[in-house]
Amino acid sequence: MAPIATIEYFRVMPRWLFVKVTDSDSRVGWGEATLEGHTEAIEGTLDGFAKRFTGLEADDIEELWQQAWRKSFYRGGPVFMSALAGIDIALWDLKARKLGVPIWQLLGGKVRDRVAVYAWIGGDRPTDVEAAAKDRLAQGFKAVKMNATEDVGWLDSPGVLKSSVERLKTVKALGMDAALDFHGRVHKPMAKQLAKALEPHEPLFIEEPLLSEHPEGIKELYGLTTCPIALGERLYSRWDFKRYFEDRSVDVIQPDVSHCGGISELKKIATMAETYDVAVAPHCPLGPIALAACLQIGISTPNHQIQEMSLGIHYNVEAGEYDINSYVTNPEVFDVKDGFVEKLMGPGLGIEVNEELVREVAKTATPWPLGGFVGKDGGYREW
Repeated sequence: MAPIATIEYFRVMPRWLFVKVTDSDSRVGWGEATLEGHTEAIEGTLDGFAKRFTGLEADDIEELWQQAWRKSFYRGGPVFMSALAGIDIALWDLKARKLGVPIWQLLGGKVRDRVAVYAWIGGDRPTDVEAAAKDRLAQGFKAVKMNATEDVGWLDSPGVLKSSVERLKTVKALGMDAALDFHGRVHKPMAKQLAKALEPHEPLFIEEPLLSEHPEGIKELYGLTTCPIALGERLYSRWDFKRYFEDRSVDVIQPDVSHCGGISELKKIATMAETYDVAVAPHCPLGPIALAACLQIGISTPNHQIQEMSLGIHYNVEAGEYDINSYVTNPEVFDVKDGFVEKLMGPGLGIEVNEELVREVAKTATPWPLGGFVGKDGGYREW
C-alpha cells in the first residue's frame, strides 16, 4: 500500500492537459484532463483535488472517486468531471503498472483482440474531403468522420444542406464508412431536413444532431429518421446519460474519457448502455493519454464499436508540430492497419510518456482558445 505523494499537471500543445500522479514509492501514473477551451478552470480544480487526495491510498481508485463525488455538494459538469478524469486515469495507470498488467486486465480482461478506429477529415468548415479521405485510406483507416455543415442559421436556406449530402456520397464512393457530426450547430428545423437528406446515403451515424440540452427534440428526431443517432461528448456522468437511455432516443453513446470522470465512470456508462442495446463509440479528439485510456475500454467492453483518433486532426495541424505521437516514446502502439489498432499489451495505459518533452513544452504552452461562428447578420451561431 502506498499513498499519493504528489499530483501534478502539465499544459502542453496543441491543447491538452496531462496529469501525473506519484505515490510514496515513486511509482507513477499518467492521466489526461483536457477540456478544450477551459484549461485554467481545470487547473484550478486540480489544485483543489490535489489538496484533498494527497496522502490517500493510491490503490483505492473507487473510494477516491466516490469521495470526490459524495463529498462535493456541487458536482458534475465539464470542469469538475474533467479534473476528476485526469486523476482517475492516472490512478488506473499507476495501479496497473504496479501489477505489471494492462488496464484492460483489471477491467475484466479482453473481449476483442483489436479496436476499430476512425479519423477526422474536413475541418470545422469541411472542404476537399475526397483528398483527405484518400489520405486516411493510405494510413490504414476504413472509416472517417466529418462535420456535416458549416455554421447554419436557426432556419436557413435548404440549399446550405446540399453540400453535406455530396460530401457523404464522395467519401462513400471510396468504399469508406463515414459519420456526420452535426456538432450541435444545427437547430431542429434544419436538423430534420438534413437527417432526411442523408438517410438514403447511409451514414455510419449522425452525431449531436441537436444539442444535448434538447432531449425532447432529440427524441422527436429519433422517431423521424433511420440514421443511427450518436451523442454524449457533452454529457458528463451516468446520471446525465440516464434520460437518453430511458427515452430510447440514442443508438450510439460517445462519452469522453477526459470529460466524464475517467475510466471508472466511462466503464459504468458503457455497462448501462449495454442494458439498453446501445453501442459505445467514445469521443476522443484529444491527446495520446486519453486515446490510450479509451483503447483500454474498447478492448474490455462488449458494446464498444469504434474509437475516434485525433491523428492529424485539423486542431493539431493548425497548432503546429505536436500530434498524438509527439509525447510518447512508443507511438507504434497506435499504428492503424485495416481499420484497427491492435490491443495494447504494455503495463498500465500501454504507452510510455516522454516526461522530459512534456515538462519542456509545458514551460511555454498557452491555453487553447475557444472558437465560434458569427452569422452574416452579426449574430452568434453554434460552433
